[in-house]
Amino acid sequence: MGRNTRKRRSSMATKAVAASAALALGGGGLIWANFYASAHESKNSSQNQTKAAAAQVATVSCPDVGQKLTNVPGGARSGVDRELANLDKQITEAYARLASTRQAQANDAGFVQNAIVGPLKEKRAATIDRIRINIQRAGGQVQDLSQLAACTTQGAQTNAGGGQNGGQQQNGGGQQQNGGQQNGGQNNGGQNNGQQGNGGQGGNGPTAADFVDITKAPRNAQLGVGANGLAANGNGGSRGTFTTSCGTNGNDNHNTDNVIVAPGVTNGAHHLHDYVGNQNNDAFASDQELAAAETSCQNQGDKSSYFWPVLRVQDGSQDFDQNKDGGGKEGNVGKILQPAQAQLKFVGNKRGKVVAMPTALRIITGDAKAFVNGNGNANVNWSCTGFENKVQLEDKYPICPQGSQVVRTTNFQSCWDGQNIDSANHRTHVAFVQANGTCANGFKAIPQLQVRLVYNVPAPKIQNGQVVNPYAVDSFPENLHKPITDHNDFINFFSQNTMNKMVNCINTGKRCR
Repeated sequence: MGRNTRKRRSSMATKAVAASAALALGGGGLIWANFYASAHESKNSSQNQTKAAAAQVATVSCPDVGQKLTNVPGGARSGVDRELANLDKQITEAYARLASTRQAQANDAGFVQNAIVGPLKEKRAATIDRIRINIQRAGGQVQDLSQLAACTTQGAQTNAGGGQNGGQQQNGGGQQQNGGQQNGGQNNGGQNNGQQGNGGQGGNGPTAADFVDITKAPRNAQLGVGANGLAANGNGGSRGTFTTSCGTNGNDNHNTDNVIVAPGVTNGAHHLHDYVGNQNNDAFASDQELAAAETSCQNQGDKSSYFWPVLRVQDGSQDFDQNKDGGGKEGNVGKILQPAQAQLKFVGNKRGKVVAMPTALRIITGDAKAFVNGNGNANVNWSCTGFENKVQLEDKYPICPQGSQVVRTTNFQSCWDGQNIDSANHRTHVAFVQANGTCANGFKAIPQLQVRLVYNVPAPKIQNGQVVNPYAVDSFPENLHKPITDHNDFINFFSQNTMNKMVNCINTGKRCR
C-alpha cells in the first residue's frame, strides 16, 4: 500500500511565526525571500511599489522546465519526473540559502550572484542534461533546454555597509509588482498577525489588494466563461448530470504530495491538499493501489480521487503542520478550514454526446503558479452564496456579506485526446471545449467535472490599507497566496459499470446520483 498521511488538526492557537519558505514547482518558479521586514507600501498609478528604508526583498526567477516537456516517451517519464523533482529541490535549497545569509548579502552586493545564483545555474544545467539523456535513451527527441538553466535575480540590491539601491521589486513574470503588494507589520487589537513583507500571517500574502467586497464588485460573465472556454453543459447536446457525494474531508485526509506531477516525491506539491473520494492517494500510490483503495464516496463504484489545496484563515492561529514541509515551513499558515459543502457533479457537452473517461485518467485544472507563469492555464472562480450568478472572481478573494459563504467553483477540461490518460506536462491530453461547445483536433467530449466548495469564512476587514484576519488558499511561497493560483486535481477510478451509468444518464438527459 502507498503511504497515506492522515493527520488530525491541532486546536492550538499560537502567535504567528514568520516562516522561512521554500519554493519549487515543475523545475521552475521564482524564489522570494523577505529579509528586514520594516517596509510599507504606497500606490503609484495601478502598480504597487515597495519602499523600504531598512528592507531587502530578494527574488530569483527560474524558467519552468516541466512545462516545456510536451513529448516525453513513456519509458523516460519516471526518470524525468525524478530530475524535475531535483530541480525543485535545488530551488528550495537556494531559497533557504537566501534566507540564511542576510548579513553576508548586506556586506557584499555580489554575494547572491556568486554564492547562490551562479551555483544554482550549474546544478540546474547538470540536471537538465540528465533530462535530455533520459529522453534520448528512450528514443525521444528533445529540444535544446540548456538556456533554461540560468536564473536571474530581480529586485533591490544592498550595497556593502547596508545601503540600499532601488526598492522596486518585480515578480519575474513582468506583470505585477512584488507580489502586488504590501509591506509592513500589523497589530490587530494587540495581537500581532505577522503581516510583514508581502502581507499575511506568514509574511508572503495575501494582502488587502487581493480582496474585494462582493457587493461592490461589477457583474460579469456567467460561471465558467473565460480564457479557458465555456462550461460544457448547455441547452442542447447531452443535458443530463451525474452527482457523486464524497464528503468534505471530515477525516482530515491531507498530504503535501502530488502523485500526478511528482510521483514518488514526498512533499512534491509544497502545499497541503484536501482529499475526498479515494483514501490512498499519496506520492507513492500506484494505479493498482488506487483502484483497490477505500473511498469516502457514498457510491462505492466511485473510487476516484478529488483533491485541491486547503483554504486557511490567517487569524493568528496555527494548525498541525505549522513546523512541517508544505505547511508553516513554506509559508502556508493559519487554521485549515473544512468545506461546509463539497459538491462534485459531472455534466455533458452542449453540442453532442459524451464518451466514457478511461480508467486512471488524470486531469489538472488551473495553475498553482499562475501568479508567476501568467494566466494562460489559470481556471479560477471565487464568489459568495447568493452572488454566484452575478459575480465570479479570478484574481480577487471575495469579502462576503453577513449570512453569505465563500464559494470556490472549478469547471474541468472536458475534451480528451482519445488515447492517453496523462501527458508529459499533464495538460495536452485534455482540453477545454471551444466557444461553440465542440472539441477541437479530433478530441472526444467526456463528462465535465464541476467542483463547488462552500466555506464558512469569517469575513476579513480592510483597515488602514491592511487586511485583518485574511483567508487564503495554500500556495507556493513565491505566489504569495494569490487567488489566481487556485487549482484542482482529479484521477478517474469509477468502476466501469458506474462510468457507463454516468454516461447514459448524461446522454439521455437524466439527473442521477
